[in-house]
Amino acid sequence: MIVRSEALTARGRRTRAALLQAGREAFEEHGYDAVRIDDVCARAEVSHGTFYTYFDSKEALFGEVAGAAVGEMFTASVVGPTVPDDPYARVEAANLLYLRAWAANSRLLRMLEHIATGDDRFRGLLLELREVFVRRGAEGLRRLQEQGLADPGLDPRLTAIMLGGMVEHFAHVWLDLGERADERTAVDHLTRLWARAIGLTQPSTSEPAPFVERGQGGRDREGCMTGTTGKEDR
Repeated sequence: MIVRSEALTARGRRTRAALLQAGREAFEEHGYDAVRIDDVCARAEVSHGTFYTYFDSKEALFGEVAGAAVGEMFTASVVGPTVPDDPYARVEAANLLYLRAWAANSRLLRMLEHIATGDDRFRGLLLELREVFVRRGAEGLRRLQEQGLADPGLDPRLTAIMLGGMVEHFAHVWLDLGERADERTAVDHLTRLWARAIGLTQPSTSEPAPFVERGQGGRDREGCMTGTTGKEDR
């Protein structure tokens, strides 16, 4: 019987967390198809039977690992109060943070996309996880439209999907496939394209958004569906 997470003891929560961490490491190192439940158990130092106390299959484990990775990306791309209360600066900061969050999670995300092409269960999970970014982007654009700062003729949801896809695809080409560009130039170009697409101009007095120091779990060239610009979601 699978034990529900809310019913776990402190020890049970630690064991479940160890299995999730072991699963993530195994998936990232070897790919989804090559990982066996026994591999995960060995990394977590638990028995095969213990695994089935918390997960009913490798698919269930991967689903939670992928969901956690998207959650980390969503949290990591939230712009805090240190960024000026200026829409352009906040879009710029969101793009920067998204690229860095992608760098820390891209292997799992690409793995999920690959699996989803042939499995409806994972296709549904992928759409569900992406929806959190789309919703945030659409809400941000809607606020700008209400303030008279963005093109009122744009559909917020479709715009968030399209521009978010641009940022996501660039992150893949840049960080995974090795396109040459320094981080500051990449963020500048993404932000200018995003802003022009929605009719948002960069004020002549705007300062570039502060670039967060590296070292928060990405690759050397750390780098979204981004798109929110209000402080409520950043």
